[in-house]
Amino acid sequence: MSQPAARPPRTYVDFHILQTVPPANLNRDDQGNPKEAYYGGVRRSRVSSQAWKRATRTHFAERVPEQDLATRTRRILGALAEDIEKRTGLDRPAALRLADALLAPLELSGGKKKDESAYLLFYGRRQLDAVAALVADQATELSALSDADLASRVKELPVREQFSTGHPIDVALFGRMVADIPALKVDAAAQVAHALSTHAVELEFDYFTAVDDEQTDEETGAGMIGTIGFNSATLYRYASVGLHQLLDNLTDEEAALTAISEFATSFARSMPTGYQNSFAHRTLPSLVAIVVREDQPVNLVSAFEQPVAAPSGIAAASATRLAEEHTRATVAWGDAPAFAAATHVFTDRQKPTAALNSAFGPSIPFSALLEGLHTHLAGALKPKQAAQ
Repeated sequence: MSQPAARPPRTYVDFHILQTVPPANLNRDDQGNPKEAYYGGVRRSRVSSQAWKRATRTHFAERVPEQDLATRTRRILGALAEDIEKRTGLDRPAALRLADALLAPLELSGGKKKDESAYLLFYGRRQLDAVAALVADQATELSALSDADLASRVKELPVREQFSTGHPIDVALFGRMVADIPALKVDAAAQVAHALSTHAVELEFDYFTAVDDEQTDEETGAGMIGTIGFNSATLYRYASVGLHQLLDNLTDEEAALTAISEFATSFARSMPTGYQNSFAHRTLPSLVAIVVREDQPVNLVSAFEQPVAAPSGIAAASATRLAEEHTRATVAWGDAPAFAAATHVFTDRQKPTAALNSAFGPSIPFSALLEGLHTHLAGALKPKQAAQ
């Protein structure tokens, strides 16, 4: 009799994005200037992976109910106490004492302030609600106990288990590292590269002045003078999500597929907000290519090791480079992807179209790209009957 085939142990969803940004300072270094990196022997514009992960998480909040997301804070004790207050009607000191007893088994290192931990903890809002619910019906009784008796009563409650299951999508995607408590570690399903310009850039400075509106006729000059560093660039952005790890973190196939769709949307449409009021730098990508692989993630930044130097149309030249690098790598290594599709804005009059069609197929609307990805991954997760 035929038996279901084992699920493939590895499935990676790679995201390749080209996005042109006008004069901007998306992500500042310690001098207040746009971050940079040397690659291929020239200076490139760089946006750190942390900055774009933060932007992606922030974009989640526009699409996903707040209670279904995580928060990252030192103030977990205060947050738990507030939850207990709302559920039970205890006053603040009693709620803080009960929250402290509940979190004691986690052995979180204390911070500088009494109600803070020593480091940021990334946890789901529903997970914290579940911890508060453990004592909601007995809060008044517990608050009347001595410290020793209270500690004894809550010691056996499954507090760690509440933080170890039911992860929201942002914890499942980006992981959690708690050095003091290995049991609370969550391996990230998503890897996000630093965005790099496909070409050389030069740092520029915007010299600005501000006028004092109440300045008298006898006074001259500006009320304020300053400078802001900026650059402009066509960025190559790359990320990869391991579907197998996402399934481990969420333990639900439909939740994992939804998380990948949400990541795809938010990673593509988000933008770091550094100096956004000064530069209004929000743009949309000119290319989003999604590739599903069953061998390993493949970052195609090597397409730009030799910087693009087009007299016009850097984005178009970069798209051609990216498509050709994908095709070249596939032929050289013999590892054709299981799925490849793209959304782009280039037309038949522009050179990238033929190369892009060969690498990823004809451009399709972004909504269709997500639907195709979901259909492919859902099919890949269905148990296949082994041949008799």
